[in-house]
Amino acid sequence: MTTSPPKLSPLHQQHADAGASFTDFGGWQMPVRYSSDLAEHHAVRTAAGLFDISHMAELSVTGPQAAEFLDFALAANVSALPLSKAKYTMILDEQGGIIDDLIVYQNAPGEYLVVANAGNRAPVVSALGTRIHGFDAALTDGTEAIALIAVQGPASRSILEHTQGLTAAPESAMGHTLATLPYYACTGMRFHERPVLVARTGYTGEDGFELFVSEADAASLWSALLEAGQPFGLVPCGLAARDTLRLEAGMPLYGHELSLDVQPVQVGLGRVIPLNTKSVDFVGRDAVVSGPRPGARVLVGLQSEGKRAGRADYAVFQGDSEVGIITSGALSPTLGYPIAMALVDPAVSEVGTQLDIDVRGSRIPATVVSLPFYSKEDK
Repeated sequence: MTTSPPKLSPLHQQHADAGASFTDFGGWQMPVRYSSDLAEHHAVRTAAGLFDISHMAELSVTGPQAAEFLDFALAANVSALPLSKAKYTMILDEQGGIIDDLIVYQNAPGEYLVVANAGNRAPVVSALGTRIHGFDAALTDGTEAIALIAVQGPASRSILEHTQGLTAAPESAMGHTLATLPYYACTGMRFHERPVLVARTGYTGEDGFELFVSEADAASLWSALLEAGQPFGLVPCGLAARDTLRLEAGMPLYGHELSLDVQPVQVGLGRVIPLNTKSVDFVGRDAVVSGPRPGARVLVGLQSEGKRAGRADYAVFQGDSEVGIITSGALSPTLGYPIAMALVDPAVSEVGTQLDIDVRGSRIPATVVSLPFYSKEDK
């Protein structure tokens, strides 16, 4: 059996020249780190980090019934999404299991951009392609033609404002500037007179922006951002720092907290499902209304002392009973103690409950805590 070679980002050569270490992620060869995980993590919390996230899938939905199609295909009331706004949502199967978590943007009047995880590109495209039948709408996979660059951290806006060639787009119908762009919104800009979609979104728990640009312009934009960010402490960051940043912020990762075996309510995301909107009849709605099976595990945060962290797939115990499993865990670079997210039995999910994590044969005490572990508002 032959396997396909990993896909390369349009920025692969820039990463290699900068001395990045690479890893396979969702079928893409992506930088995992440049210098040290800790240095890159702390740069995002204190200044800014530059991420290549071109492995993410970008799908365009257009046509007279684009919104109606997405209302049906996704667990979201897309018809109510204003121009320039973004929405975090999910695509579910008939049993209410999570095929993927997504962000949907109305990036032009009546046009929508759906961003999916790299590893779920094929199942998302397949599900959308099946569900579009009967709707006057078109689905286009633009992943290969689009690069996605993220600038994350408290200095991110200043860096974009100082980036040579990055300017407002007078023709944009959205009309935002970087200063007025709200969280979970997007606006059209220009980079040396070529279009760039700039969104105030991210996956780190910090303020930041994600820039959708043609693959032909990716390298020059990356270089311009690095140059503008040098006085502000901007550093390129890999997937290792991105993972610890999102964990501290309590953000789920598909294949860890999210899967086909989990319904949104089990992971604290029932609020994003539009059950109160009777006009929205999406795939999986009946299963979500019925809810998960009795006793289905729920997501909690766990905090420990010392330096030994629970990792994904480590068992969680109360006494001699195994009551859960770690989905993500690390020694928090920001907080200085071990943190983890875990799916546990509902009976042990209350904040303050004392549990144990089996860390390679040793029991490490852990306490159930509220998510997220870190919020930029607490600085």
